[in-house]
Amino acid sequence: MKNLKINNRFTAELPADPNETNETRQVSNAVFSYVNPTKPSNPKLIHASKEVAELVGISKDEIKSEAFLNTFSGKEILPETRPYAMCYAGHQFGNWAGQLGDGRAINLTEVEHNNDFFTLQLKGAGKTPYSRTADGLAVLRSSVREYLCAEAMYHLGVPTTRSLSLMLSGDLVLRDILYNGNPAYEKGAIVCRVAPSFIRFGSFEMLTARNELKNLKDFTEYNIKHYFPEIKGEPKEQYLQFFKTVADKTREMILHWQRVGFVHGVMNTDNMSIHGVTIDYGPYGWLENYDPNWTPNTTDSQNRRYRFGNQPQIAQWNLYQLANALYPLINEAEPLEKILESFFTDFESDYKTMFLSKLGVFTLSKNDDKLITALETVLQLFETDMTIFFRNLSTIQKIDSVETAIEKIKNSFYIPEEISGDILDSWKKWFAVYLERLKTEELSDENRSEKMDAINPKYVLRNYMSQLAIDAADQGDYSLIDELYLLLQKPYDEQPEYEKWFAKRPDWARSKVGCSMLSCSS
Repeated sequence: MKNLKINNRFTAELPADPNETNETRQVSNAVFSYVNPTKPSNPKLIHASKEVAELVGISKDEIKSEAFLNTFSGKEILPETRPYAMCYAGHQFGNWAGQLGDGRAINLTEVEHNNDFFTLQLKGAGKTPYSRTADGLAVLRSSVREYLCAEAMYHLGVPTTRSLSLMLSGDLVLRDILYNGNPAYEKGAIVCRVAPSFIRFGSFEMLTARNELKNLKDFTEYNIKHYFPEIKGEPKEQYLQFFKTVADKTREMILHWQRVGFVHGVMNTDNMSIHGVTIDYGPYGWLENYDPNWTPNTTDSQNRRYRFGNQPQIAQWNLYQLANALYPLINEAEPLEKILESFFTDFESDYKTMFLSKLGVFTLSKNDDKLITALETVLQLFETDMTIFFRNLSTIQKIDSVETAIEKIKNSFYIPEEISGDILDSWKKWFAVYLERLKTEELSDENRSEKMDAINPKYVLRNYMSQLAIDAADQGDYSLIDELYLLLQKPYDEQPEYEKWFAKRPDWARSKVGCSMLSCSS
């Protein structure tokens, strides 16, 4: 790690917890606590990203070194650094949860490379003062899912944290995967995550809830100074601009989630980044059949608060909580309310443009809203794979008949032979309108297809794919992790050698643990 340029702005400029014992406790008048990772007994590197390593200033050769293994497993501490866990609060499933904090994440350090700053964080590296009754560790299955998903999202063009490394700890971790009273030992693992910072909405909520208003002011100004230096003006105007910037970045992130069919599963305020990047990959999933009411989280199966179709509304709700946290600095509700209102107005406009682009429609017409609404309705009449449907849509030509168009997207239906009667009639009606709409576009079929294929991915990390890689890795076979990692670096390319992954969820995966809904268990 000889070329890592350490720059610990966070710990140098913000208030630390004076209590340096690693005991679970309430932490006040501080935004972080110093804590060292739990030393793993026998760490082993499973996979590392050369791309992310170079991003932060680590050479390809260093990835293979003992220093890399020891540093990013938590076995050794980098010179001139002091690892820490952050203190924050949050609303979980709509309810105030009070202090939460980094319960199983430890920030190793901040580094500077090519004028960019990155925080290196270990997830699953052991107990912190914020672990409550947990052990702060993570298991192989959740670590594989997080490691692969962050990189998959990045290459899809979705704002996200990055994954540097995936390691086994050499220790066993006790987990109750379904929360049904049947715990079992699993292989422990550690992921190194990379982001500009891991500061969350809940970081601000914590300070306001405890009436630590000086710390709130200093913390907000720290964020503006280091992460949003383009914000200028009087203090109050800066705070408003900060909130507006976070809202805009959040809107962009959610728009991308909806574009690729990603469902986060746990959109609590402590899982929302001020940078508008996707963080905390837990029980996430991609839509298989197009179902706006689907959530991958078993904990949310009754109320479905964090379902796919509700993600924009939840983002706005979470921003409302951030606005409440910033209010003591501004003391005016109206400008905050205007930003919140514009969030949804702007989102609806952006969503329309995005959805039309998925259809290969790049101009606006008065009936476009009806076209979108009609498709969203017909997609739900029968199980239709979202990814395959939109990808195959680009093969349709303006001269195609309705019957030809339906034939081209037919393999996106889970049971094609059952598309008949009223369902078939609904599809015919929609395609009749769609084909006429395409004829009003000036783009050639070839150019339109190219643009659509750059928007609609061919490959996403379906849960069953992750589970296959997890099952193999549990037996010591990491070849599927390698294969999926390579596949997901080019999700918009055809990649004929990986055509087998352009497929609907297999029947065996419908009810298999880990392939549909998941718990919040690590």
